[in-house]
Amino acid sequence: MPTTKPLNIFYAEPDPDRWIKFDRYPRRLIRYLVRGRQRPGGVMMVALNLMCGLDKIGIPYRFNDYRYIKDHPEEIACIIGKPHLIDQKKWRNPIIFGAGVYSHPVDYPDLFTKHPNVKRFLVPGNWMKEMCLPFYGDKVEAWPTGIDIAEWETFTTEKDIDFLIYDKIRWQHEKYTRDLLNPILSTLKDHHLSHLYIKYGQYTHAELKEKLSHVKAVIFLCEHETQGLAYQQILATNTPILAWDRGGYWQDPEYYPQRVKYQPVSSVPYWDKRCGLKFTGLADFEGYLLNFIKQEKNFAPRAYIKENLTLEICAQRYLDIYQQVQKELGSA
Repeated sequence: MPTTKPLNIFYAEPDPDRWIKFDRYPRRLIRYLVRGRQRPGGVMMVALNLMCGLDKIGIPYRFNDYRYIKDHPEEIACIIGKPHLIDQKKWRNPIIFGAGVYSHPVDYPDLFTKHPNVKRFLVPGNWMKEMCLPFYGDKVEAWPTGIDIAEWETFTTEKDIDFLIYDKIRWQHEKYTRDLLNPILSTLKDHHLSHLYIKYGQYTHAELKEKLSHVKAVIFLCEHETQGLAYQQILATNTPILAWDRGGYWQDPEYYPQRVKYQPVSSVPYWDKRCGLKFTGLADFEGYLLNFIKQEKNFAPRAYIKENLTLEICAQRYLDIYQQVQKELGSA
């Protein structure tokens, strides 16, 4: 029978020597002195949120206990990320790998040849799962990290601004500013709708929360998301979203179109009608904008997050995957 003995969780950022052997250690100290404590990035949050969720559902775990896992090769190693971890050590353990790994199997086509002990390859969402299936088969599973709904609470302040423009346009930003963002701003002005603006990578959580406390809704601009922590944090505050969901091909220029052509993708991979509305481009923006305003008070995005993406729910999903692997190993 599957057990709830402590999970063995591993996560680390790559930090190789750059110029001379062991220079990563003084560089790490200098970074800390200059920049202060590192702010967790999206991939690190996958590990942190999983552990928070496990705490909430009462499941114990060890974190980066390499000595223990080496002495217990029969136990599962939960390697959240990043991919250097799987190659730097000689893992004898069965492995659940992901979800903070790499963007596409072309980066590691021989993963299961080199590491036959990998039992699951986790990715953040369903369209990415579909993209990976032809390469990795039924070992691929979609698993999202959870959202801390206590941190992202609803706001009781009076909302005096119509929209927050959340700009996460990754590529060809100048083009899309000209062809999408600026026309959207003009349309808002034509309809006497006020707005604030925030750009991905250039704000703190405190700044985002402060702006959300003033706005009735968000216009989310991003080519595609594998999970989309930021828009889900916004939904958790019960702020509905009018999302640019362009569909089409995965656009990452590191891969498209020379190495990978995959479609369809989504900018809001976790979503239902309670979250808001989606438009595909400038041509249908105005119509969806007016429809969104009519329905605005009927949306219930926080309810969607509470039913699907809390820390507890996502930690339980991870535990289910872990226990399924345990069951398979027991019958092997």
